[in-house]
Amino acid sequence: MPRRRRPQKRVILPDPKYKDLVAAKFINNLMYGGKKSTSEKIFYDALDLIEAKMKKAPLDVFKKAMENVAPVLEVKSRRVGGATYQVPVEVRSGRRQALAIRWLIRYSRSRSEKTMAERLANEFMAAYKNEGSSVKKREDTHKMADANKAFAHFRW
Repeated sequence: MPRRRRPQKRVILPDPKYKDLVAAKFINNLMYGGKKSTSEKIFYDALDLIEAKMKKAPLDVFKKAMENVAPVLEVKSRRVGGATYQVPVEVRSGRRQALAIRWLIRYSRSRSEKTMAERLANEFMAAYKNEGSSVKKREDTHKMADANKAFAHFRW
């Protein structure tokens, strides 16, 4: 944690094809070893697969999937008088987006399809329909926050 001032937020340019900031952030998170062109190709191929299978605007499917995966509540550990409590807190919008991106990528990587584009497309379509591993992760996070509702007064 810096002592003097908060570090500046880096400005991310929108992606070249759809001119969308969320898509650009997703591409950057999908990237391995600085290979942005590879990650762009995977992302755009996944969106093309979605368009072919669902006959809907792929960016709308992507946005709805992100919305369905993003958590509203999560638990944070708070130490009060020698005991650690899991305190439910609301998730800030930037963190909601970051968690949704992270979960979609993690669970699409663990899928069993042949190419990464297919895995990503299928995870997007599952999340769009409110099913799949990434949506289950969000539900588990909400259940954990709901189970620890009694400790909400420790929030500060």
